[in-house]
Amino acid sequence: MHRVIAIAFAGAGLAGCSSVSWDMFKSTPPAVQVRLESNPPGAEAVTSLGPGCKTPCAVSVPASDVPFTVNYTLNQFLPASVPVNVIKTPGDFSTPASVTTDPNPVFVELQPAVPPKPVKKPHRPKKPKAPKAAAPASAGSPFPDPKSAPPAIAPPPEAPAPTR
Repeated sequence: MHRVIAIAFAGAGLAGCSSVSWDMFKSTPPAVQVRLESNPPGAEAVTSLGPGCKTPCAVSVPASDVPFTVNYTLNQFLPASVPVNVIKTPGDFSTPASVTTDPNPVFVELQPAVPPKPVKKPHRPKKPKAPKAAAPASAGSPFPDPKSAPPAIAPPPEAPAPTR
């Protein structure tokens, strides 16, 4: 008789199987605490999984099987991103399974934004000044004026013909 009741109960359970979700037996993925820090502090840190905060702080993220990133922003500093790996260690009979992140804490050194350089006007060449009248070389100078025409070289004087 006990067998008949057990089989009938199992059959009734299977009849309503479509309305029962087997997901209820799955455990929810564990959450991981991730510490977020920046230098200078006060940056807005947002994970690619959703949670975010102002540094220094900690957020709880679901332990996913894929890496995620943390994006940091702060006024007058360049934005930065840091990739984060999720490391799952399976448990055994003596130790429970664990989930950690690498790196933890997630730290970033924000670089100051360089202010834009002032726009310089394009260089225009100066107009040449009108040439001044060449000043005569001083009479006492041993050097000729480089701007004047080279002196004409006189042919050597002819020697008188020898007489016989």
